[in-house]
Amino acid sequence: MKITNIEVIPFRVPRMAFRNRQLIPDGDAVQTLTKITTDAGAEGYYLGGHGHGDQDGLPPDERKALVARARALLVGEDPFDREKFWRYMWVANWPENLLSVVDLTLWDLQARAFGVPVHKLLGGCRTRAKAYASTYPNMGTPEEYAAHAVACQQAGYRAYKIHPYYFADPTTFRPVPGRPSHIAADIAACRAVREAVGPEMVLMFDPWGTYCTYEDALKVGRALEELDFAWYEHPMPEYRVQAYVKLARELDIPILSPEIAAGSVYTRADWILREASDMSRIDVLRGGLTGGRKLVDVCEAYGVKCEPHMSGFGNLQLLGATSEDTCEYYERGLVAPGVDCNTPPPYLAALADPLDAEGYVAIPQGAGMGYEIVWDYIAEHRIAED
Repeated sequence: MKITNIEVIPFRVPRMAFRNRQLIPDGDAVQTLTKITTDAGAEGYYLGGHGHGDQDGLPPDERKALVARARALLVGEDPFDREKFWRYMWVANWPENLLSVVDLTLWDLQARAFGVPVHKLLGGCRTRAKAYASTYPNMGTPEEYAAHAVACQQAGYRAYKIHPYYFADPTTFRPVPGRPSHIAADIAACRAVREAVGPEMVLMFDPWGTYCTYEDALKVGRALEELDFAWYEHPMPEYRVQAYVKLARELDIPILSPEIAAGSVYTRADWILREASDMSRIDVLRGGLTGGRKLVDVCEAYGVKCEPHMSGFGNLQLLGATSEDTCEYYERGLVAPGVDCNTPPPYLAALADPLDAEGYVAIPQGAGMGYEIVWDYIAEHRIAED
């Protein structure tokens, strides 16, 4: 079997946006389907590749770059040689998300050819994973965060993660470029949520690297310890690794990072060795499933948790091939009042991650990533390109 072509198909999807405490129409977003074909008829697909989860497609410049570079690398090659391609793309300094899309599409291709879900090729381990509700930032007052957490608890979630107030004033919700974080309001929201949901619900906290001083990060960490939060994610900019080393030594609450630092398994292995965080973090757009699986093995060897970042089919397949002892949770969302996380997008016939009554999501069991693609929708909304 040899690869004959790679293409990226862009199409339009209506999108709602959560901003300034309300859900508003945001026009049409662009989603992309990356497709690799072979001379034996086997095909592989990946939806998304740019942004949060697998919901955002590649922009025009990335589409062109991916097709040009991937055709030169892949056409005529065996599609099952993922490790060879993965190593080449790292050494050739491919953009990390484009490398990941190629890797993910090839995993989908082989799993579809064999008629199994991707996690069975990786090494099946479980059929469902614990989920937590992951909020939008700047969602409202502390009381509104608390009410939303209770609603999520009643919907079946057993865990809830707060993205607090950043890049916006916590009272007016207008942008404040000079002040990315607001720790007093952040702590108030955490206290309100803990009081509202009680001690049984697992709580996490992620200010998305907006604490610009070690002192701010330490102060919030102390409050989170008092409130019995499960982890403290990405508190400071991640290029300040030594500040993380100091914070991880000072606090008892586990520090979960790096979240967005480039370098996939390589960067995260260095953080583990430097004890810059207590838990590690990756998603499939930071090295594909190949990079994610490598990091899980490193984490398991060192007895460090590895919590996948963001939602989507690829991360679910990674969770299906890993133990809860190492990768415990699935990040479901982003969620907020009025946001619908329970209806599939129009280009899919089924949702990736329906939540059950016990707070778990099922690992998709269809061949490949588990997509049930609505081909007619993609054809009707396809964007013509030069």
